[in-house]
Amino acid sequence: MTKYEISQFIAETKQQDKGQGLFELETPRILEINLEDNIWAKMGTMISYRGNIKFEREGILEHGLGKLFKKALSGEGTALMKASGKGKLYVADQGKKISILHLKEESISINGNDLLAFETSINWDIKLMRKVAGLLSGGLFNVKLEGSGMVAFTSHYEPLTLLVEPGNPVYTDPNATVAWSGNLQPEFVTDVSLKTFFGRGSGESVQMKFDGNGFVVVQPFEEVYLAAQS
Repeated sequence: MTKYEISQFIAETKQQDKGQGLFELETPRILEINLEDNIWAKMGTMISYRGNIKFEREGILEHGLGKLFKKALSGEGTALMKASGKGKLYVADQGKKISILHLKEESISINGNDLLAFETSINWDIKLMRKVAGLLSGGLFNVKLEGSGMVAFTSHYEPLTLLVEPGNPVYTDPNATVAWSGNLQPEFVTDVSLKTFFGRGSGESVQMKFDGNGFVVVQPFEEVYLAAQS
């Protein structure tokens, strides 16, 4: 076979059924969802599908006034769409790397911008971090998910998980923090002296402090969150 033939390209990049279940990593940056019923996915992440699938934007009052109020404050970062039907759905988010977790009566908090998709069996709620909202561009919010089911989230490049132990807290840059175990309650601490080293007053002086038993996931990238979009 001659190098660079179309047939060779197709053979190397074609979709393959890997038998991984509902969520399947087709590539490290494309999630295949083998849809049988309903799924929640981040708005704007659908890149392709086959089968009989219907898409609906999250209803304004679908999750109650409390979540509506918080969504209005947090902007479009967690705007969701419900995919219903039967078929194969492919989602991706700006080429970011995808991680899949199977929650088993567990909980995890994920940065609102990094949540990609999750099963409708999982309970979720938006958590606003008011203490730091005025210190970071666009503020900061996360989604707490708990129960049993599949969750997919994204990170810029490969994520790193740091274990948190009592008396040995982990400090992270909020813009590089992706997720943390649901039992942890991050605090925000400031260090004015750090501004001297970074030369950017964009929030490097604000850190998230995690203490207790659990884990926190960071990415090798500082994501700048846009203020509330329409």
